[in-house]
Amino acid sequence: MKFSFLKFLIILFLLSNPVFATDDEVDLSFYTGTFDVIDKEGDDQTHLIGLEHKNPNLFRETFLGKLSPVTGGFITGKDSVYLYTGIEGQYGIGPLKILPSFTPGFYEKGSGKDLGSALEFKSEIKIGLDIFENSNIGYSYSHISNNEWGDTNPGTDNQQINFSKKF
Repeated sequence: MKFSFLKFLIILFLLSNPVFATDDEVDLSFYTGTFDVIDKEGDDQTHLIGLEHKNPNLFRETFLGKLSPVTGGFITGKDSVYLYTGIEGQYGIGPLKILPSFTPGFYEKGSGKDLGSALEFKSEIKIGLDIFENSNIGYSYSHISNNEWGDTNPGTDNQQINFSKKF
């Protein structure tokens, strides 16, 4: 099944629609980077582009720190798609933010790498810097795998540059 970029944008628009946010506050992150950055053969490595949505009003203080739900997705240069939802922590030292997250999701390989299952899990760490009021730029590194629940579990490591803005 070839998953078109237009379908991907429509799904992300619906996921990030401000109607899901209270008080009309939305935190959107746009990112781009490299999919399968450690691919030894080089045949699965490609670029990716994605969008992520957070509702700042849903941040909660817990014994683990400040946590929030996160939803998003990306598409690769080989039409692989990953749509996810999960939880993200937020820790800060002044303008520096450290954002670890865990997000289960749906993966469709398109003409790209077969990760072995439609259900995949993404663990990610983002490091960001507040650059303007309500804006952040950062770097993230993620690993996606199916925890041996699929037929195979090759996994993939990805790196991205992120730009986040609260609207």
